[in-house]
Amino acid sequence: MKKVSVYKWAIIFFLIQIAIFLFNHNTGKNAFMITLSNLKEMLLLIPPIFIIMGLMDVWVPRETLIRYMGQGSGASGLIIAFILGTAAAGPLYVAFPLGLLLIKKGSKLSNVIFFLGVWSSTKLPIVLFEAASLGIKFTLIHVGISLPLYLATAYYIERSTSKDALALIVNKAE
Repeated sequence: MKKVSVYKWAIIFFLIQIAIFLFNHNTGKNAFMITLSNLKEMLLLIPPIFIIMGLMDVWVPRETLIRYMGQGSGASGLIIAFILGTAAAGPLYVAFPLGLLLIKKGSKLSNVIFFLGVWSSTKLPIVLFEAASLGIKFTLIHVGISLPLYLATAYYIERSTSKDALALIVNKAE
């Protein structure tokens, strides 16, 4: 029975999709096609990401990652988190397994949260598209406001997270 509960939300959404199809055939068909398209995209993106994560797990020693992104890393941890987040490609759901790997390897929680924030809205392709579509001024304002807020949020979350909660996060990552 426990195995079914793991897929509870997928089953619920599948049943909702069937109900939509029965209620309105065209809308249900469109919803199914969108779901299928998203599933294909995920299946194409996730295997390469897990291969990259596996290689990073093997090639980057824990001690090296702790030195550059762990406690006491200072600005170097933030710069590396910024570079990893900015140079990223793919949707945000790809960043979470990478963030988990960073925590597992000993990265500071604030660096991982900053990495996730940067990935979410200041990836290089997004920034270039935004500058071309909405203008340089808008992009500079967006990035100029977002980065300090991501940084402040990352430090706030890290400081407000108890050592026990942080140890639980690390244990679950491992």
